[in-house]
Amino acid sequence: MAEDIRKSEVGSSSVWAKTRSLWPSVLRWIPTSTDHIIAAEKRLLSIVKTPYKQEQVNIGSGPPKSKVRWFGSASDEPRFINTVSFESKEDSPTLVMVHGYAASQGFFFRNFDALASRFKIIAIDQLGWGGSSRPDFTCKSTEETEAWFIDSFEEWRRAKNLSNFILLGHSFGGYVAAKYALKHPEHVQHLILVGPAGFTPESDASSMKIARFQTTWKGAIIKHLWDSDFTPQKIIRGAGPWGPDMVRRYTSARFGSYSTGEVLTEEETKLLTDYVYHTLAAKASGELCLKHIFSFGALARSPLLQSASDWKVPTTFIYGFDDWMNYQGAEEARKHMKVPCEIIRVPRGGHFVFIDNPNGFHSAILYACRRFLSPDPDKEFLPEGLTSA
Repeated sequence: MAEDIRKSEVGSSSVWAKTRSLWPSVLRWIPTSTDHIIAAEKRLLSIVKTPYKQEQVNIGSGPPKSKVRWFGSASDEPRFINTVSFESKEDSPTLVMVHGYAASQGFFFRNFDALASRFKIIAIDQLGWGGSSRPDFTCKSTEETEAWFIDSFEEWRRAKNLSNFILLGHSFGGYVAAKYALKHPEHVQHLILVGPAGFTPESDASSMKIARFQTTWKGAIIKHLWDSDFTPQKIIRGAGPWGPDMVRRYTSARFGSYSTGEVLTEEETKLLTDYVYHTLAAKASGELCLKHIFSFGALARSPLLQSASDWKVPTTFIYGFDDWMNYQGAEEARKHMKVPCEIIRVPRGGHFVFIDNPNGFHSAILYACRRFLSPDPDKEFLPEGLTSA
C-alpha cells in the first residue's frame, strides 16, 4: 500500500546508516538503521485503511542565502523530509500535521483514516527525526535552532508547492508550527495547536516549583544533564539490545492499561513499540534542540506569549483534560491576539489526546475547521463532551 521511495543519502549520516546496515541487527549494540525506521513506519501504517504515498522530499542543503546549513557545514549536500500523503476528495482542504518532541508522524496513525475522509492529509517527520535526514546538529543558539526547524519546513513547503493549508502541530511541533505561522502567515489558513509547548506563563505555579526544585541537589544534577545535551534517547541507545524492551514497557504503560481514553489493541501496541524504538534509537540530531529552545523545566526561552499580539492566523488550541501542558497559557495568549482564537478541551485524554481519545480529538478538529467544511459554519455547535475554555 505504501510507496517506499527512500532515497540514498551521502555524507556522515548516510555513512552511519550504510555501515550499520552491513551488520545483522542481532549483532549490533543498537539494532536499528535508517531503513529500519521506514520499514517500521510501513508496518505501523498497515493498520491505516486509506491509501497513502510515502516520499522523501528534497529540501536542499539549507535555506537560500543562509549561512546556517541543516548539517552545520558549507556543503551542498541535499537533505530530505520524510512525508506521507493520504488519498482524499479533490476539493478537500489540506491539513499538514507536525509531530512533537521525541515523536514522528506515525504517532498520528489512529487519526489518518478519520481525518482523510474530510481533509487532504499530509504528515511529516521534522528534520532530524523519524525517517527524515538526521544531519549533525550544530546550532548554538535559540535563533539558530528555531531556523533549523522553521526554515527546513518552509523549504519542504516550497518543494511541495503548497499554500493555503491548515497547519496542525503537537507539543514541540505546536511550538514550531506557531513560530512558522508568525514568520510565514501568508501560507497558513488556520493554525491548530495540540497541547503546544511554549505558552506556559512565567507566573504559573509549576514554573515556581521548578525554580525551587533547581535549588535542591537532585534539581542541580538534572539541570546539569539538561544543559549537557542529555536526552531520553541516549538512555535507549545506551541500553543497546535491551532498548526495545524498555520502549515496550513505556508504550504499554503510557498507551495501554494506564491510558486515560481508548486503550490500544495488542497489535497497535506491538507495532507502535517497534516504530518508536527505531525512531528513538537512531542517530541523534533534532533531539539536541531541547536546551536551546527550552530552559530547564520546559519553559520556552522565546515564549510564544510574547508574540501573541503579532498573531496573524486564526488559531484553535486543543488540550486533553489531563494534559500536563497548562491550557491557561493559551487563555493568557488569547487576551492579546487580534485574530479569532478558540480553546477546546477533550475529555479522557492526556498530552497525546489524539491517541488517548481519537474520536473526541477528531470532533475537535472538525469543529475547529468548520468554516472550511460546513456550508453554514455559524450554525455549528461545539460537539457534546468537548469543553470550550
